[in-house]
This record gives sequence, C-alpha cells and structure tokens, in this order.
Amino acid sequence: MPDSPAMPPVPGRRLLSFAAGLGMMIFSILTIRHFFAANYPETIWAGSFCDINAFFNCDSSAFSPISQVFGVPIGYFGLMVGGLVALGAVFPFEALEHTNRFIALVNVACVVVLFLFSVLYHRSLCLLCSGFYLFSILTFALFWQGSRLKAAQRPFLRPSLKVLATFGVVVGIGAYGMAAFHAAKRDAQSGGVSARIVRQYYSLDTVKSPSVLSPFWVERATDRFEDAPIRVVEYGDLLCPDCKLLADQLAKLEDEFKGRMNVAFQFFPLEATCNRVVEKDLHPGACDASYIAAYDPAKFKAIHDEIFANLQSARDPAWREALARRYGVESALTDQKTKDLVQRILQTGAEYEQTSDRYAHGIRSTPTMIVNNRMIIGTLPYEQLRAIFQALAAEGGGGTRFIESWVPPAERSRQTGPARR
Repeated sequence: MPDSPAMPPVPGRRLLSFAAGLGMMIFSILTIRHFFAANYPETIWAGSFCDINAFFNCDSSAFSPISQVFGVPIGYFGLMVGGLVALGAVFPFEALEHTNRFIALVNVACVVVLFLFSVLYHRSLCLLCSGFYLFSILTFALFWQGSRLKAAQRPFLRPSLKVLATFGVVVGIGAYGMAAFHAAKRDAQSGGVSARIVRQYYSLDTVKSPSVLSPFWVERATDRFEDAPIRVVEYGDLLCPDCKLLADQLAKLEDEFKGRMNVAFQFFPLEATCNRVVEKDLHPGACDASYIAAYDPAKFKAIHDEIFANLQSARDPAWREALARRYGVESALTDQKTKDLVQRILQTGAEYEQTSDRYAHGIRSTPTMIVNNRMIIGTLPYEQLRAIFQALAAEGGGGTRFIESWVPPAERSRQTGPARR
C-alpha cells in the first residue's frame, strides 16, 4: 500500500507547521547574527547592546560557553531543524513526517535544557532564544497531536533512517562551513579588524576627565592617575553582566600591561533608587552593592572581585548582606557619607555631552570606558581592547601618537620576514 499523505487531514495544520518552521528559522538567524555581532563587532561603535534588564539579556547567552559547539553557533542547528520542518510542510510524505516528529522531540528536549541553564545558571533569558523556544514548542505540539491522530499507523519514535542520515550529512557539511567562518571571524580580530579598531579609536573626539575621579581603583600602576600610559575610567555597575565581562578582560590584560595601567571604577549603578542621571532601572540591588564596595577603600578591590565572581548570587539581598558582614562593612547600607560619595561619583555621568538623541547625557549605559580621554560605550572583544592598549603603551613609551599605519605584531613580523645577517 503506498504511503498516505504525511499530515493529518486537519485544515490549517500544514500551514501552522510551515509557520512554526519558518519562525524557528527566523529566530535562529537572529540568534546567529547576534552571536557574531556581540563577539566580533567590526567597528568600535558596533558593540552589542541587548540588555533590557538583568533578566532579559541576550548578551549573557552570546558570551556563554554553550553558545557554540565546536565553533558552531547553536543557532545554526535551530536553523537547520526549522528548515526541515518547513520543508516537510511544503513537501509532505510519511517518512519525512515521522523523522520530523523524532527531531521535534529531541529539539524540544534541548530547548528545555537550554532554558533551564539560562534561567538557573545565568539567571537571564535571551528574547531571541525565547522566540525560538516558543516556535519549537509549537512544532512539537503539532507533531504530537498528529502522532495521536495516526498512532495506529506507526509509533511516535520511528524516524526514517534514510531521511535522518541525509539530514545529518547536510547538517554536518553546513556545520563545517559555519565553523570555518567562525574561525575566520576570530582570526580577523587579531589582524585587519584590530588595526581598523585602533584607527577608529584614535578618530574619537577627546573628552575631559570626570570632575570627581573615583578613589576606588581596580588596577594601580602610579600614584597619580594621569601618570600611567594606559588610563581607564570605567563607569560600571557591579550587577551588570557586561561589566563582569570587562572586569575579566581587564584582569587578563593586567598581566601583559603590568605597571602601565590605571583603572578607576566610577560607580554608575543602573538602578532608579540612586541613579537619576539615566532613566533606567535595570539592576535591582546595584545601589546597595555600590555602597558595600565603597564603604572601605582598602576592601574595595576584594569586594569588587567577589561580587563579579558570584554575579548571579549577588542579585540576592541576603547574599549581599552576608557579604557585608563577612567584610565587616554592615554599616555601608545606612552610612550617609558612603552614599554621598557614591552619588558624587555617579553624578559625573551627567557631565558628558549627548552621544545619542535617546539619552540626555553621554554616560547612559554600563560599561562605558573613558580610555585616555576617549569614550568607548559598551564592550569590545578581548583582541580589540588589547590592540588599543598595545597602541597606547607604545605611545607612552615614545611611539608615534598617530598610528594610522599600525599593524599587529604578528602581521608586522610576516611583513618584515626573518632577520638577515
């Protein structure tokens, strides 16, 4: 007996299945696009800004260790699954339907794992990923309903091995190409992209230093802030995920630029309780975290590092109270002197001119760095930030101030070749 039509004769079911597959593809493409935009921006102005609040934050997913599998962004696999579902709706036959049922089950199981990982580990949720999750659940529901209607013909978990093998080969070939593209994007960061970023950095307008420079320094090379070749004023929020990323980068860069970096942490909690410079209320508890860190300058660095090392836990008021007790700074939350100091530092964010019509002042998000009196809003990939620091260190050591012809050391060695006798 020939195969019967794949989809049950319910009006609109094939259309819904096609829409679900198309939705999975669209959100997968958006997720892939965000992954590359967040990790490998092409310009200094194209940093990632997907931080609606502490919970709805796509950047946490883009920087997560599970955002890729062997160099392949996980969004790619969602794209392929969505494509197969849409294909099955347009060209229905029984073997493909049963295979899609099986893949839909595996896919929804992966979605549940990713959702739980995001919520329980990162304590955040990517809206782009959430769109894919919803369409994945819809797809599973459609195939589950179809399997109930056709249960007498074939069990639910009986995919066609031929279709499954073909799909696996296609996915594998595409994954190889995606991994190669990813590797090329990563390698480009230490070559032409970094050189372009350095030129763009030097093209930025210079800005003044804040009228009140924070006495809380993450890195100190000299007694006077202005005496270091590399000077970073970081407007930061201790509960900001992107600020944690920057803190990790600066800690890594300290090893290479030891004795040449001064980094002042300019408190700028994005919480309406204490911040009136911007109309954002993204990170509840950020004001209290600032007070705890600012109460005793001698303990600032240790508290700063511990909060970022436990960023998810630090959002819990009980955890912050325990932190204050552990460091003997319980009075921080009620000490007016500490609050006034944080407020004076915070208010310097209103001293900078608009960089966007949407905001009244130049300092309007975290992290914002003023690196040697040039403002960088948002995060940069490590390779790009390192390239800027290399240029500044060379400048401070007697190099040229204008380095439009700057190339990274690896490229320079390839151009000059081995030394001749």
